[in-house]
Amino acid sequence: MKRAMILAAGRGSRMGALTSDLPKPLICIAGKTLIERQIERLRAGGFDELVVNLAYRGEQIRHHLGDGAQFGVSIAYSQEPPGALDTGGGIAAALPLLGAHPFAVVNSDVWADFDFSHLAEPSMDAHLILVPNPAHNISGDFALRDGFVTEEGEKFTFSGIGVYRPALFPQNGPDHYPLASILMAAAAEGRVTAELFRGLWLDVGTVERLAIAKQFAALHAPPHSEI
Repeated sequence: MKRAMILAAGRGSRMGALTSDLPKPLICIAGKTLIERQIERLRAGGFDELVVNLAYRGEQIRHHLGDGAQFGVSIAYSQEPPGALDTGGGIAAALPLLGAHPFAVVNSDVWADFDFSHLAEPSMDAHLILVPNPAHNISGDFALRDGFVTEEGEKFTFSGIGVYRPALFPQNGPDHYPLASILMAAAAEGRVTAELFRGLWLDVGTVERLAIAKQFAALHAPPHSEI
């Protein structure tokens, strides 16, 4: 499994003025954009064929990343209409680029030390990486029991990292829909597995959490790094 998709089409409205002229994936922390950090971690984990979906100011992302050669990967782009297609619709639209085999998907704004080499082909239609609930999502997203996502039980937060089989996505479904909707439907049929990751993880989705990420980067940056 070498292919992965980075979700980068969102507006990033919770970032306020920071994304008025800049797409959120190009926000820099310690001299590197959020999306560059994901590319580097994916490559280190063995993923060198990447797909990036684009919508809001996507031309800036395409110009910044190019074909991926400078990062040691190949990048194909899935262009979405204005307003984007939400997470599920965006992945479904990119299936022709992702191929017939299972692939990984990661949010561009996730800051984590997760080792992508640990991802394997799922035994079911999807395998999710869950994390302990942060303060901003204390109720969690998905219940986990005996390695399966279930309707009842203790809930954890979806990390934005998962592996999916193309069959998870409906062939004739709507163009615009969230990933969570089809995951819950598949989980109800016992087709979604998951594991709990307890390492470093942060959803850099707001100005406040961006500040936390910068503080963390400052503590681990080499001398003279630009934060």
